[in-house]
Amino acid sequence: MSTSRRLALLWGGLWLLTVAAGLALRPPLPVDETRYLSVAWEMWVRGDFLVPHLNGEPYSHKPPLLFWLMQAGWSLFGVVEWWPRLVAPLFALATLFLTRTLARDLWPTRPQVADWAPVLLVGSAFWALFQTVTMFDMLLAAFALMALIGLVRFWRDGRARWIGLAAVAIGLGVLAKGPAILLHVLPVALSAPLWAPRLDGDNAGMSWRRWYGGVALAVVGGAALALAWAVPAGQAGGEAYREAIFWGQSAGRMVKSFAHARPFWWYAAVLPGLLFPWVLWPTAWRALRRGRNAATRADGGVRLCLIWFGVAFLAFSVISGKQLHYLLPEFPALALVLAWLLSRDETSDAPARRSETLWPALPVMVVGLAILAVVLLPLEFKKPYWFDTVDGGWAVLAVVAGAVVAACWRATSETRLMALALLSPALVLVAHLGASGVLHQFYDLRPLARQLATWQQAGIAIGHFGKYRAEYHFLGRLKQPITVVGRRDGDQAAFLAANPKAHVVALHDRLPSQAMPLLSHPFRRRLVTVWDAATVVRNPGITKRN
Repeated sequence: MSTSRRLALLWGGLWLLTVAAGLALRPPLPVDETRYLSVAWEMWVRGDFLVPHLNGEPYSHKPPLLFWLMQAGWSLFGVVEWWPRLVAPLFALATLFLTRTLARDLWPTRPQVADWAPVLLVGSAFWALFQTVTMFDMLLAAFALMALIGLVRFWRDGRARWIGLAAVAIGLGVLAKGPAILLHVLPVALSAPLWAPRLDGDNAGMSWRRWYGGVALAVVGGAALALAWAVPAGQAGGEAYREAIFWGQSAGRMVKSFAHARPFWWYAAVLPGLLFPWVLWPTAWRALRRGRNAATRADGGVRLCLIWFGVAFLAFSVISGKQLHYLLPEFPALALVLAWLLSRDETSDAPARRSETLWPALPVMVVGLAILAVVLLPLEFKKPYWFDTVDGGWAVLAVVAGAVVAACWRATSETRLMALALLSPALVLVAHLGASGVLHQFYDLRPLARQLATWQQAGIAIGHFGKYRAEYHFLGRLKQPITVVGRRDGDQAAFLAANPKAHVVALHDRLPSQAMPLLSHPFRRRLVTVWDAATVVRNPGITKRN
């Protein structure tokens, strides 16, 4: 078996391992995953594929592509839970293939880069975990790579079809997560004089006038594709929805964060942890040290990747709203650069020291041993609420995995790379196995959602005290909105007066002492309760959080 095929089987297998663990061992997590599933479900129930809705109201926070793909699967498989949770991971797999393709286009004379980059990507802790989660950023990463492939190929041979590919990718990127796709693509396209003439291999001898004309066509074509949805959706959704999709969720977020405000330096502080285990790999640091020369700085592919990562990293650092997954579309750039550096390291096949595999494997073994010690030894400490539901015995797998990887220090450079790539997926697997009980007891809202659906089907109106993020709509397959109360004085009393048999859902730190709810369900460190209308009328403040 060739090296390329062997490595492809490795990163494909690691993707399958982590995604299968996420689907089998973790319920849909509130509030993000449950909300996105609920938006798709409500579009499906309403038969409205133009304007996404959430609890009966137009949902403007995200474009519809992910929801469309969820419904496309439902049209084939029926309304099942596993399909919508698989869509984003499938784009993570596509991103691995696209990373390999871009590497071949950037460095046609260095096939090792294309072989190693997907392994480095899937082996990083950040990617291994987030490729299991239902989010929009994996779609964005795939379309950013597709657009860059189109632009690089346009530079290579000048064919208009590659501008068409870039346009489609930009348009789909906008439909996936709004104009953010331009942040990942446009800086690279506009800075082409810095990298394009320095790419390996032949090019079409393109003039800059034609280049920037092609870039403009790609942007215009992508915008036209996105507007084909946005214009009719804005007309159908009303003025507030139209303003939100054209302004509020793009430029508005740049000016002032809606949420997740963190300091400028936050991404720089967390980045080393996201790069585990490669940040602890002596071979990577040696390759970086030897690569800091004029040849590296002059390489067009490296320049492209550094511009791609650097501009987005700086922009996200400046914006006050920060989340880890915003960086996902930039991680292929880091994997490509590291793979290129490793391909140039002439001493990579030299006899290695123990530190080559020990340093990356040591934290995994230490974490596993620490968990086993806490579980097995009679230690006295204040235990968190979830402690007794953790199955710490699975931590032995982390210790074994770390020990096996550490023992590979005498192997070939390729084998060491493959062994190190196992560490993060192994941690993800162990985390899912150990925390599965916690997740199902304190984060699984499916039993409560099904009971709400039973009441709703019986004609009982459901109210929700405080903000409702559609945690129950898809999980219970609810077909009617839940009325939100408690936001204005008197709205709860008015709701109960109009619906004397209603039930009200509330969130509490502890159960109120004056009455017992119809139902209570643990959620994180709190309790979700359901109260009948008569009890709430007698005790008007019972639904308030205590």
